[in-house]
Amino acid sequence: MHRKNGKIPLNTVNIGTFHAHAGSPGYDFGRPVSTFFLKRWFSRLDGRIAVSRPAQQFASKYFPDDYTIIPNGVDLEHFSPDVAPVERFSDGKLNILFVGRLEKRKGLNYLLAAYRRVKKEMPECRLIVVGPGTRLRSKYEKTVSHEDIKDVVFVGRVNHEELPRYYQTADVFCSPATSRESFGIILLEAMAMGKPVVASNIEGYASVLTGGEEGLLVPPRDIKQLGDSLLTLLTDPAMRRQMGEKGQVTAARYSWQHVARQVCEYYQKVLKQASTGSP
Repeated sequence: MHRKNGKIPLNTVNIGTFHAHAGSPGYDFGRPVSTFFLKRWFSRLDGRIAVSRPAQQFASKYFPDDYTIIPNGVDLEHFSPDVAPVERFSDGKLNILFVGRLEKRKGLNYLLAAYRRVKKEMPECRLIVVGPGTRLRSKYEKTVSHEDIKDVVFVGRVNHEELPRYYQTADVFCSPATSRESFGIILLEAMAMGKPVVASNIEGYASVLTGGEEGLLVPPRDIKQLGDSLLTLLTDPAMRRQMGEKGQVTAARYSWQHVARQVCEYYQKVLKQASTGSP
């Protein structure tokens, strides 16, 4: 959506892209006032893009109309396995990687509980936690200390340039988010790096990953199945390799080159419709 001085010009073609899923503050906070103003903006749109079917279904609840689904893209040049792993974690241990903000809906508390069991069965594994957050990080660190869970490393925020090295360090990538994910960009980043994934079976994630293909999907908040799935991959190098290779094939469909082409074609279609007056 193109704006000038906070306003949408009435004599241009305006296209909105919808990313939100259930629970997004942009829709829920201040209703019905915020919804009223959003509907005013929506009425001036000539085209609508949703990044996934879950995003389309959610937006349609508030703004029923036609949407074209064009996914987010992943930078395959940046997230390429052609990088060196992080040296301090390259010591022969099997690394489970979590990447995300340390907020409740990302489900790290469930991963810690599952990892506690995994660690008992596979002492040679490690959990690496990458992502910003202060209040919950302190709480999670206290849990790790109180329950004496070994080999959990809180790295904190990692800059974009260094992030591929952490993916490269991982043997398994895990994202146990519980809700409000309209897409699975971090899954695609891991898949582009050739890493097998264990993730919650929520709509946004299931829209980019097929369980049993690029990784394993587990019910949200299910600590036992989360742990079982991690152990399944950690104990099976051939499965990890096979799923990692399949993930790279899938991620290639989301390359920015491919996604940008879809966006350009859609803009051209809307421009043509606007110039001819066709619906």
